Amino acid sequence: MKRDVRWAALLLVVAYLSVSATTAWQIWSAREHSLAEIDTQNLNLAQALNTYTEGVITQSAMLLLGIVERLEEEGTEPRHLQRLQRLIARQEHLLNQLNGIAIYDDAGNRVMSSIGPAPAHGSGADRAFFAHHRDNPSSEPFIGPAIQSRSTGDWVITVSRRFDGKDKRFAGVVVVSLGIKDFLELFGKIDVGTQGAIGLSTTVGQMLVRYPYREQDMGRDFSKSPNFQRFYSGAVSGTAAFKSGIDGMQRLYAYRKNDRYPVITTVALGKEEALSRWRREALLTTGVVGALLLGITAIGWHLLIDIRRRTRAEASLVAAREDLMAVNQKLEALAAQDQLTGLANRRCFDETLNVECRRAAREGTSLSLLLIDVDHFKSFNDTYGHVEGDACLQAVSKCLVQYAKRPGDLVARYGGEELAIILPNTALSGAQVVAEVVRERIEALAIRHGASAFGHVTVSVGAACMAGAYGEGSERQLIEAADRMLYQAKASGRNRVEA
Repeated sequence: MKRDVRWAALLLVVAYLSVSATTAWQIWSAREHSLAEIDTQNLNLAQALNTYTEGVITQSAMLLLGIVERLEEEGTEPRHLQRLQRLIARQEHLLNQLNGIAIYDDAGNRVMSSIGPAPAHGSGADRAFFAHHRDNPSSEPFIGPAIQSRSTGDWVITVSRRFDGKDKRFAGVVVVSLGIKDFLELFGKIDVGTQGAIGLSTTVGQMLVRYPYREQDMGRDFSKSPNFQRFYSGAVSGTAAFKSGIDGMQRLYAYRKNDRYPVITTVALGKEEALSRWRREALLTTGVVGALLLGITAIGWHLLIDIRRRTRAEASLVAAREDLMAVNQKLEALAAQDQLTGLANRRCFDETLNVECRRAAREGTSLSLLLIDVDHFKSFNDTYGHVEGDACLQAVSKCLVQYAKRPGDLVARYGGEELAIILPNTALSGAQVVAEVVRERIEALAIRHGASAFGHVTVSVGAACMAGAYGEGSERQLIEAADRMLYQAKASGRNRVEA
């Protein structure tokens, strides 16, 4: 009787754990869904700001193009510059972000400025835009780093073009200065919370604009930072979560590289702030489930008293259920097993590879795959018969299992004489080591094979590794990559590893 009561108490604990586990899974799923929604919203906002920035730079480039064409056609004589300055004055209102337009001669001296006479220290020879155009014959616009205007003292972004003289040599530079405060006014109207940030930088890692504004961040070069190297370098767009190297805040980032110009727009939300709504809902759910569990406890206590009267029937029911579960587990094991080799079958391989591909993408780890083919196996069967062929496959399979012992590793029969090993959390270099050990150990079995040039059974191995975001068809791409390497190994003479 006491044992039956203990079993009933155990079932109550199981119910507790099941409800708790289900609730935890739902809360975690809701968190992942919230993060996915945040990433989507951030990406959309980054795209909108990227389009806005592209429009501003394009307007600036078109304005520069008109000025450059006049300068190359008319020259830089004072009367032409005066007429050009009047023309610029009539067009300045077309670009709200415009801080000023300046023209520099081939020595870096400012010969015209839309905001008044050039100051005594108005040389631009030390500016990045001047050095770029002086040393580069390209007529394409150049986006320079954030600098402080010597005329107004404002922080500006420069968009510049080179112009040439009648002799086709460098004659100077035309520069449009875009006020950073105008960008900040727009960024400040976007709700990114109290912990969020919006940034505009060059693709080489120089900060152009950042909201919230801090003057010490202007012109900052973060090209060597681990975050830039890992997420931004060479990327077109994406999302990431990391601690800011500027203020140490943990944020959720979305970034977009412009298709026309070398700039990257970034939108970020504070992680704690972004997940505050999910956290409130999680606490509410936890409270409701906690109350439910207390109710279950009260009801269970009364049920335990009644269970004492029906111990035998309950014990029979539990035994029947356990038998059924055991049968189901045995059937599941048989359904996932290759009958000849005892390895996982193709169905189990496909399901496991799908799960591991998604896990590797989610956790940012590597996933390697080995495809192993017994060399000249058809000839082996033709020479020694199918019974010996089956024994050969069984011996090779047993050898593979000995060298793929980690809990996550899976050895499967992929088809015919082709076998496979799934290696989670394994980089390509590690997969190559495993593949080479397997190849050597199978060769060391010294199974006689008179139809092979090696005189004994050997295998060819193709290895491939996946690292990165998961997409539809990632498993197929990983298999195709490993299969190509297997084909290359066989084409290169067999009994070798290609990765």
